[in-house]
Amino acid sequence: CVCGVLSHESEMIHAFLLAQVTKEINNMTVKMPYQCFINGRFEDAGDGKSYDTINPTDGSAICKVSYASVEDVDRAVAAAKESFENGPWGKMNPRDRGSLLYKLADLMEEHQEELATIESIDSGAVYTLALKTHVGMSIQTFRYFAGWCDKIQGKTIPINQARPNRNLTFTRKEPLGVCAIVIPWNYPLMMLAWKSAACLAAGNTLVLKPAQVTPLTALKFAELSVKAGIPKGVINILPGSGGMVGQRLSDHPDIRKLGFTGSTPIGKQIMKSCAISNLKKVSLELGGKSPLIIFSDCDMDKAVRMGMSSVFFNKGENCIAAGRLFVEESIHDEFISRVVEEIKKMKIGDPLDRSTDHGPQNHKAHLDKLLEYCEAGVKEGAMLVYGGRQVDRPGPSDYWMVERFLIQGESIDVDGVLQRANDTEYGLASGVFTRDINKAMYVSERLEAGTVFVNTYNKTDVASPFGGFKQSGFGKDLGEDALLEYLKTKAVTIEY
Repeated sequence: CVCGVLSHESEMIHAFLLAQVTKEINNMTVKMPYQCFINGRFEDAGDGKSYDTINPTDGSAICKVSYASVEDVDRAVAAAKESFENGPWGKMNPRDRGSLLYKLADLMEEHQEELATIESIDSGAVYTLALKTHVGMSIQTFRYFAGWCDKIQGKTIPINQARPNRNLTFTRKEPLGVCAIVIPWNYPLMMLAWKSAACLAAGNTLVLKPAQVTPLTALKFAELSVKAGIPKGVINILPGSGGMVGQRLSDHPDIRKLGFTGSTPIGKQIMKSCAISNLKKVSLELGGKSPLIIFSDCDMDKAVRMGMSSVFFNKGENCIAAGRLFVEESIHDEFISRVVEEIKKMKIGDPLDRSTDHGPQNHKAHLDKLLEYCEAGVKEGAMLVYGGRQVDRPGPSDYWMVERFLIQGESIDVDGVLQRANDTEYGLASGVFTRDINKAMYVSERLEAGTVFVNTYNKTDVASPFGGFKQSGFGKDLGEDALLEYLKTKAVTIEY
């Protein structure tokens, strides 16, 4: 039995060696799988198709990546279903499942510099941020949910007795089965971790589609999952298009849950497909138009620093980015002046350079959209005080931009600004800066958003639930709430 396991592991490692692109970059050797990962093996797409994944720093192709087909989705779902119903994963002691997830987190930490480098060249994320946040929080997420594995439990419930007999009712929390996960391009590895860790901790198997433009850290993660001893079929990774792979996952009758992070229009389409196909459970983390309210009694230094971070963190490619800042009139000019001073100090450059503050936008279509928004804002009456144009850089420069900062002056009264802040169909995140605790509590209670930051911003934690209201979606990532997204409750009543 042990020999069989070792033989299988040796076979898998041999497969990795045959299916990796190796690059000398960032003072290290980076090895990147590039094929679909199905049933514990890397393999080409069934129809042999592939595509180039692009380095946004210079517009060059990093490597060719398998372009999964509908048939590949079906094979991956079948492998996940077999693993859940008949494989060791479904029969495993929860504490042993947690041990495997801890081992996976340890391997991610062991390879954190390599993962951060891959994330940086594939998405344009600044390396220092990729190491701390993209990869660092991914490791924390797997450790957090590994600890939950043996703490999933039901309740005993008193019910009316069927005299002269007696009754006992208890509940069980059970995994859903095969889950699909579809993630975006802004935090490729972290979004994988936020959803996959809870899904796996609950005992499910999964088929994950990374964003088409950022597939490489997900495939590296698949490699590490095998080294951690995760049984075959538990994790399947399919790079490819949302229109093909994502749609088939939404339609597939053997998938019981789909977790999605992306745009509201695509989220609506997924929800419709999931309902029509087999009424599969859905959780959606969608768009945001997050308001940040800055009152005159704020800590100005902190408000300037956090206000900038709320907009520019991760190149502005952040689902909770503060798209609307409301600054009280009496401090408005000072706030804008100080923000612009700080923006001018930001270094735009190679994301692998440790002194870089701002790397290239993720891909050309995204950059074009940003430029369009700047132009539209000015036409609608906003004042562009800095940036809003493509950077003139030597060599390829399609993905580079001086970040924009548009302002529109206004006075603030508390109820008036709350009305404006809530006057949107989105409710992902929000923030308020004030030294007045009464005002902070009043505003936080009335902001219609799944997350409210008070005198901080972007402060997410693996133990705190994250998700939106209204058309920003429903369901939670992170915290105990996320675990419940991947469990079902069974009631058992016994008469004796």
